[in-house]
Amino acid sequence: MKASNNKILITGGASGIGLGLTERFIDENNTVIICGRREEALSEVAMKFPEVITRQCDLSVEADRIDLYNWVAENHSDLNVLVNNAGVQNWMNVAEEGFFSRADQEVGINILAPLHLTELFLKLGSLNTIMNVTSGLAFIPFSKVAVYSATKAFFRSFTLSLRHQLKDSGIEVIEIIPPALNTDLGGKGLHNTAPLVSDFIDAIFVQLKNGKNELTFGTSEGRAKANNDTIAEYFSKLNPS
Repeated sequence: MKASNNKILITGGASGIGLGLTERFIDENNTVIICGRREEALSEVAMKFPEVITRQCDLSVEADRIDLYNWVAENHSDLNVLVNNAGVQNWMNVAEEGFFSRADQEVGINILAPLHLTELFLKLGSLNTIMNVTSGLAFIPFSKVAVYSATKAFFRSFTLSLRHQLKDSGIEVIEIIPPALNTDLGGKGLHNTAPLVSDFIDAIFVQLKNGKNELTFGTSEGRAKANNDTIAEYFSKLNPS
């Protein structure tokens, strides 16, 4: 993927990794469209970066996903990059009241939404790149976010298959594999000691410009290379008894 002169849609682009990608893609001379649920967050990004195009959209709602695609197809038919970044992370135990309803929401946003968006945006003749944001937890789960870890394992598997299915189509599939970063994912203050998003973005853009299609950083690099001999070790570190 070339880093410049693209028109890019970033889901969940108003905060966290999505915002980091938004800022960097703007710096690299791209046109960036972001979508998200919270109009206030989108407006804050637009005030800081007036060139960003925003669209309010609840990706957990099928009709909103269809509306988003139709709006892009009508107004931005030259869009060539889809970044499936939006996601939620719930810290919860299976024995807690309300576990299933929260898990259902998590699966809907982390799995069903990007699958549906991928199907929709493949209809755009201009599309040449799909970027999926998974996680180091796709390889070794963190039991406090069991459903989140499982959704990312699913999305990792789907991304591998998607790359294979599209290998002769001219559409590149890139996987972004972050570790825990200093964001509000899962709740404020949970990741305050984690690496900065800016450091992560700098590292993955070096890899992107070098032509890699699996972009890792910090601990996610080791997890992405884990095998049967190391998974148990990583798991015990993440989930001490």
